[in-house]
Amino acid sequence: MAVIYLNLILNGKKTFKEVPRLLQAQVKALLIDADCAELAE
Repeated sequence: MAVIYLNLILNGKKTFKEVPRLLQAQVKALLIDADCAELAE
């Protein structure tokens, strides 16, 4: 599920604030791995 949110954020369909709290840590780690840490703010 975290990967789905990662793709939605990268495609501009969602923001990090829209990610459910339970998934935010995983999504943030994926964004950092994708060199897109600025999107996790």
